[in-house]
Amino acid sequence: MSLSQHIDEAIQKHEAWVLRRQRGIPNNRRLFVLACMDERLNVEEMLGLQPGDAHIFRNAGGLVTDDVIRSAVLSVNFFGTKEIIVINHTECGMMSAEGREIVEALRAKFNIDVERVQLDPSLPELVLTDPAAFERWFRTFESVDDVTVAQVEYLRNHPLIPKDTVINGYVYEVESHRLRRPHQRLSRRVNTRDELLGRARD
Repeated sequence: MSLSQHIDEAIQKHEAWVLRRQRGIPNNRRLFVLACMDERLNVEEMLGLQPGDAHIFRNAGGLVTDDVIRSAVLSVNFFGTKEIIVINHTECGMMSAEGREIVEALRAKFNIDVERVQLDPSLPELVLTDPAAFERWFRTFESVDDVTVAQVEYLRNHPLIPKDTVINGYVYEVESHRLRRPHQRLSRRVNTRDELLGRARD
């Protein structure tokens, strides 16, 4: 290949990258990932992703919220996405407090009626009609395994996400740097003789 051919090929590749949306080109893996915003999670590394491989949405807890639904609905219906992966993780900060504790801390800090605070400045009509719902809005949880299963079900059952979308959830263990299925923690199955001999129940 001549140098000019090499340059022209590079220009064409760059053009295809820049104009992906205009040309209706989906991300390389046709993948949408929902993960926690925790800085210990290197989503691209754990999934072996390269730039252009996926739409990645991160928030506190890796939880299905209205904005996750908005983004996922657009991704699967208009951007060619065929698969959704949810990643939650051990030692998540969303397990460290209850919603009411967060509300009390915010009320004490700002000295305002936090239950009436506007949640989305660009959409003022989006309000919580029940003041008690504000603490639930933070979506704290007790079990990373249970919450992973729940997020997958929320997505699978949503009427605007096609039924043929492949949706799965995984737990990332920050202590072992590995992904696993929810409720399948290997460390609980290798510590005693009964577990080794298969006599212990999970």
